[in-house]
Amino acid sequence: MLEIKNLTCSIIDSDVPILEDFSLKINEGETHVIMGPNGTGKSTLSKVIMGHYQYEVNSGDICIDSESILHLSVDERAKKGLFLCMQDPTVIEGVSNSEFLRTARASLTGEKVNLYTFIKDMEQGMKDVSLDSSMLHRSLNHGFSGGEKKKNEILQMKFLKPKYIILDELDSGLDVDSLRIVCDNINSYMKENKEASLLIITHYTRILEYLKPDFVHILKDGSIKKSGGMELALEIEKSGYSDIIESGGEADE
Repeated sequence: MLEIKNLTCSIIDSDVPILEDFSLKINEGETHVIMGPNGTGKSTLSKVIMGHYQYEVNSGDICIDSESILHLSVDERAKKGLFLCMQDPTVIEGVSNSEFLRTARASLTGEKVNLYTFIKDMEQGMKDVSLDSSMLHRSLNHGFSGGEKKKNEILQMKFLKPKYIILDELDSGLDVDSLRIVCDNINSYMKENKEASLLIITHYTRILEYLKPDFVHILKDGSIKKSGGMELALEIEKSGYSDIIESGGEADE
């Protein structure tokens, strides 16, 4: 279980909260969606969960299986099973895709990675996400298109096998075919790893038609204003946020 309890946070050296008294509980095997207008703290939420250095937690807590992770570094949180598919994946020149993933997997397991098995798995993984095998030896995300970067993030997910997956606007920069490919891989992963949980941050319902969320939450002014199912996302697409939030009352549990 990933649980966020009454979280208030801000940018370092700022007194203005971005998230304020934010709470969310994601149980094993659940898929949750965060939607909301621009500037409401959606991407901030993903970064704070991962422990980004630019943000400060003013109050509240973030727990994995009832244990606080606020004192943990980013890599320690990843070892607890957290994974962030970034909105704009980082480019690292001089570090190849294969070096990056092999080192990351060894760091997670604490064991030396068998080179033959690794290369075989990598080639199959790249085929699954429709990436050219030559990208195995290219610098991480260097010269990749937006869609290729997102596919590469899903490749990393498949290899690192996280338990708590955060998708921060995965659908931005993806064409129709690429979106289907990455969602098919996510669905396959979730089917094989039934204990895994998914938090999707998005503006659009297109990705939700593939990933079938259990819960949809509207975030505004740093806290959840309303929660529901897929029907809430469809209502947002039809009517926008303002009328729904004003008429929604308090957020559902």
